[in-house]
Amino acid sequence: MSVAILLSRAQIGTAAPRVTIEVFLSGGLPGFSVVGMAETAVRESKDRVRSALLSSGFRFPQERITVSLGPADMRKTGGRFDLAIALGILAASRQIDAAATHSYEFYGELALNGALRPIPGVLPAALRATDDGRRIVVPSENAAEAALVSPNVHPADSLLEVTSHLVGEVDIAVRPRTRPNACEQPGPDIAEVRGQSGPKRALEVAAAGGHNLLMVGPPGTGKSMLAARLPGVLPPMTEREAIETAAIDSVLGREPDLARWRFRPFRSPHHTATAASLVGGGSDPRPGEISRAHNGVLFLDELPEFSRNVLEVLREPLEAGRITISRASRQTDFPARFQLVAAMNPCPCGYLGDPASSCGCSAERVAGYRAKISGPLLDRIDLHVNVGRPPRELLRGSGPAGESSQEVRGRVVAASQRQLERQGAGNARLSGAELEEYCELDTQGWALLDRAAEKFAFSVRSYQRVLRVSRTIADLCGSERITPPQVAEALSLRGCGLP
Repeated sequence: MSVAILLSRAQIGTAAPRVTIEVFLSGGLPGFSVVGMAETAVRESKDRVRSALLSSGFRFPQERITVSLGPADMRKTGGRFDLAIALGILAASRQIDAAATHSYEFYGELALNGALRPIPGVLPAALRATDDGRRIVVPSENAAEAALVSPNVHPADSLLEVTSHLVGEVDIAVRPRTRPNACEQPGPDIAEVRGQSGPKRALEVAAAGGHNLLMVGPPGTGKSMLAARLPGVLPPMTEREAIETAAIDSVLGREPDLARWRFRPFRSPHHTATAASLVGGGSDPRPGEISRAHNGVLFLDELPEFSRNVLEVLREPLEAGRITISRASRQTDFPARFQLVAAMNPCPCGYLGDPASSCGCSAERVAGYRAKISGPLLDRIDLHVNVGRPPRELLRGSGPAGESSQEVRGRVVAASQRQLERQGAGNARLSGAELEEYCELDTQGWALLDRAAEKFAFSVRSYQRVLRVSRTIADLCGSERITPPQVAEALSLRGCGLP
């Protein structure tokens, strides 16, 4: 009888809990069993492992083989444990030295000929292994993403290459850790949007504080055009944020795009999207659009055309910054701290209040159209901005060009840096206690805010969101205290006109 113990990691959302793989060879009739809540793809590994061992020239033990994946009460999925199981069999049958595997964690699916295939979720696993001070062996196709967080990545193409490394015949060189540089933000320039000074200002305030934004206006006034230019004025992600966002791609089996490293994601799902595609789901939960927009922008065009039950699922992640997908046997958490930008027409035909066109919608149709968006969801959107039709002379390019994205981003980055130095987070994420500490108003400012709260029946959430926007406007001005004009601008950006 012989036992070999190796380490790997499972994938549960963006978490990578450690899995101990124990291989036990015993007498009796030959057999191969895998235990430890192994799902179908894991149980099928015995056929892949047997073929890979024989194809690589190793002896397959004619004994009873029991593979235990611990902890036993944690579900295991996918082919990520193939390499570790194969090496465990070789170590237990003394074809390689078991001691040589002790400082490693092994990930990879085996082809029948012994080649290593890439797996999803390597980045979170490599991050946890690095925290534990362990070296990792991964398929060569996964090496680039693993090297983003680990200085001890050994990329391999086959089982035979890994065993040769372990016995000292071949040295698999460590892949140097990759530290991509933040390059100039790509994308369309906000200078291409002619006119629209009010919506541009709202976009700048939203970018500076991480605030949610709703744009309302007739068709063709530039709402989608403005939204597409928001990523170009946002500050670049920090290294930690970039790794968090890349981990989502890794879980989905997508290799992180190093050419866009630290660029904030921009996701724009169609209004026919289901709730599961938006927030994530499935029998084996996968991240949805809100998680793919983590640390970036989620743009919902034609907001009322989305199903109401789809929009309602956004309420919790907008507050919590996470989404928990619950199934009968387990719960899976995904990060979902995104900036919501939405656009809609003022009525079903789109021309209500447009001086250039007439609207034929009845009051009942308009009310029904707007009722598709619930009050609690609108309450969570900081800025409500009207986007009117620009003058025709601007459309001919005769007007002066506006500021470029680079110029606006300079002010946004400076304001964002003030927030990080003061409270360690953007203003949109200020808690109630932090609002009291950092959002100081004078007597006139409080009186102005209280008048607006009474006139427009603000909820506590609306009241606090106006305070947060006021703080952002003050940061853009470089002001430590919030002045009454800044409160007035925050109120106007929420669609509140004062007497």
